[in-house]
Amino acid sequence: MMALLQRVSQARVEIAGETVGRIGHGLLVLLCAEPGDEPAVGGRLLAKILKLRIFADEQGRMNRSVQDVGGGLLIVSQFTLAADTRSGNRPGFTGAAPPALGEALYDRFVADARAAHPVVETGRFGADMQVHLVNDGPVTIPLRMTA
Repeated sequence: MMALLQRVSQARVEIAGETVGRIGHGLLVLLCAEPGDEPAVGGRLLAKILKLRIFADEQGRMNRSVQDVGGGLLIVSQFTLAADTRSGNRPGFTGAAPPALGEALYDRFVADARAAHPVVETGRFGADMQVHLVNDGPVTIPLRMTA
């Protein structure tokens, strides 16, 4: 399972002009399930995300986690993180989990996040979404967990 984290001062997801998820200070989590992923992989990835020290402390050093600063999580499904661009000019997406598996793993990840963290918002799996964000820093960090 892959995630691209963006530390944000604010972020929101719109679908057909309607805001479906919004956070202030926190993390935008773009999430991609891969074939062979299991819920345990998502659990380990979530634990890493919640403890990753990428927020500034009083001295301006990255020493605080999203939990430490009381930030929100905005979790958005993003199968294009698995894009294969090694051949030709059109990306292939066979590295992403099939839609049914991807949706099940996304739903489980979101449920686990809501159980572990007080502020969790989402996009909608499979929807055409417009994601608006103000990247804070900018800080953008890729993460990958495997079975």
